[in-house]
Formats: sequence, C-alpha cells, structure tokens
Amino acid sequence: MRPMTITEKILAAHADLAEVRPGQIISAKVDMIMANDMAGVIAIDEFHKIKGAKIFDPQKVVIVLDHCTPGRNIADEAFAKKVREFAIEHHTLFYEAGRGGIEHVLLPEQGLARPGQLVIGADSHTCTYGALGLFATGVGSTDTAVAWALGTVWLKVPPTMRIILNGKKRPWVSGKDIILYLLGHLGVDGARYRALEFYGETMNELSVAERLTMANMVIEAGAKNGIFAVDSQTEEYVKATSDQPYMIYRSDPDAEYVQTLEFDLEDIEPQVAFPHLPSNTKPISQVGQIVVDQVVIGSCTNGRIEDLRIAANLLKGKKIYPRVRCIVIPGSQKVYYEALKEGLIDIFIEAECVVSTPMCGPCGGGDMGTLCEGERCLSTTNRNFVGRMGHAKSEVYLASPAVAAATALCGYIAGPDQI
Repeated sequence: MRPMTITEKILAAHADLAEVRPGQIISAKVDMIMANDMAGVIAIDEFHKIKGAKIFDPQKVVIVLDHCTPGRNIADEAFAKKVREFAIEHHTLFYEAGRGGIEHVLLPEQGLARPGQLVIGADSHTCTYGALGLFATGVGSTDTAVAWALGTVWLKVPPTMRIILNGKKRPWVSGKDIILYLLGHLGVDGARYRALEFYGETMNELSVAERLTMANMVIEAGAKNGIFAVDSQTEEYVKATSDQPYMIYRSDPDAEYVQTLEFDLEDIEPQVAFPHLPSNTKPISQVGQIVVDQVVIGSCTNGRIEDLRIAANLLKGKKIYPRVRCIVIPGSQKVYYEALKEGLIDIFIEAECVVSTPMCGPCGGGDMGTLCEGERCLSTTNRNFVGRMGHAKSEVYLASPAVAAATALCGYIAGPDQI
C-alpha cells in the first residue's frame, strides 16, 4: 500500500478503499452535511427535483440560520422561513437564531465536527473544521442536495502541500497573522485544489481557536481543505464538546507532498491585508496611518471567546475613537453568554462599541455594518473583495482582533503595541 497523508487516509476510509491517489475521483460517504439560510434555499430547490428523495440520515444534516437571520427585510425572512420549514419537516439538526450562531463557530463547539470525519457544507469556509483533524470542504448547493439524498459526495483527491511552521510567535502575533502572512506568500491561487497540511514545532503554541482561524482561511489561497494533525490540545477540545467516538489519522513518514514550504514564526509580525485581496498583506510596521470609519470584531474567522478576550483586554477602561464605530459580533450564542459572564460585554459597551447578536452580519455585506461609498473598515473577517461589505468604492482591511481593537481606539490602523 502506498504511504498516504492525513487527507488521503480519511478520503480512502470514507470511499471504502485501501488507498487513494491525488487526482483520483471517488464517491465518499459523508459524516455531516451543513447548509445555511442562503445556500440552503438553492439546495432545497435542487433536492425537490430528485424524484422520491428523502434525507438519508436527519442526524447527519445540520441547518443553521446565520447569514441573514434575524432578517433585515421581508426577503431575508422569506429565505429563513423556507429553510426553517424544510429543516423541521425533515427532522434535521436545526439551529435557529438565538439558539445557535455562526455555522463555522457552532459546529466545532457543539461537537458535531470531530477528528477523522468527512464533512461537507454549502459554504466555502466549511474548511474551518480541518483544524480538528478531519476532512472538511465547501461544496455547491447541488452537491449538498444530492448528499442529503444519498449520503455520499463525489470528490477528486487533492494533492497535499505541507506547511512547516517553526520558531516561537512574537508578541501579539496570532493564528490570524500567520495565515495572512502565508496568504501573502501563496497568493489567492497558490494552493489551488490542494490540501494544506500544517506541521511543525510551533503547533504546541497554537490554540485550537487559532487553528480554526487558520483552517478557515485556506480557501483564500484556493485550497480544497486545510488540516492539522490531532494532538493533546485537539483531544482535550473534542472531549469537552462531545462524547461521541472519533478516529485519529496521521500522515505516513514517507507520504508524498506536492510541495513543502517552511516558515519561521519569528519573521512574522501582526499583519494587515489591504484591499482588495486577502493576500495583499503588509506587516503592521509598514502600514502607516490609514484612517478608518468602522471596525468589526467577530465572524466565523475570529468570533470565538478567545478572540473577544484579546479585544476586551485592549479596550478595557478606554473609549473607542470618537469618529469610529466598532461592531462586536460574538460567533455563537454560547460565546455571547460566556462573554457576558466574564464581563467582556460590559467592557465593550463601556468602550462604546455596538454588540450584536451572533450572525454573519457585515462580513458579506448583509447587515450590521454595511459600508457606503468612500468608507473604510478594518475587520477580523476573511474576505475584502471589491464591494464585499457594501459599496464598490468602500475599502476593507483584514487583521486580527488585537489589531482591530487597537485600530478602534486610535481611529487609524494601529498595532496593539501603540496602545
């Protein structure tokens, strides 16, 4: 049998094959299928086109209302209503507004994403879950509908690129800064249809929250999936969120990698992605004083409790800059409640931030911070394409929660060392 990577082993197991090779087309069994209130609408229409279709296993289908819920308008509520009624009718796992949160924060914290699984979702950032040692990738709404009916998905086995991280993090450097730095080197298509496997002596320094942030953004380099080997931190996290079984896969020592890149974390300082690409990055020392109108702290990338703690630590006892609006969006209802119990919400409110219910909000230009012409936003989200948060002539800069909090206080893009 040929030596295989983690990704290849998981795909082989789910295709009932002894081995797989990059480029091979397989039909694989899925452990979980996720859809939200936007992509779910299209998937439902496609599902109804399949004659006699039934959900293959309601306990393996997760539907989350997060993109447009609570709705801005009648159209949003119509989307939510259609998806909600489908979920209830077919007895799927269902998370309503106020009971769930942002899908890619929710599934890991609810123990629905576990090592060794194969998970697909009708959202490109489904790759987030690979931080826990599973294969997770985004698919189209049609593939989602077919998987609902059959419990399988067609996949092409991706070649694996290994990213080796060595050294120790510099002060204020987080998983968000590391992935932005890597995107600056890889570009938006430098890992096209590849599995990005993270490895190195630095793994012990990266919390599970940071790994989730990094896996979340591998799609911005065109990757099929991102994946971290399971270690003691992973197992501690998984056992705290679920009592269900899981499987650990590890790459063989002589597994084949299409490319190996090695980075020293001591070379990385806090990063900022300039408009209009996540790969258009600069270290904070080279940014200059760029005035902003808005700061967003949250999203599926950086809306976890660890992210809110970092921001609150910098904002405590201070006020945000008078002409800036700062919007804080906890990633889930659980995160919101934890932040409330820890006093973080008090800190945000006393700093004069807006605190929103858990939702995707402004990340895709939906709600709670849509930009008008000429406005600039520094955000902890994952994309800054033209018009991503609103007007085509607005600008979005991407950074970590620490840089976001510092920016909210200064009124211009700033590093936490400046506070």
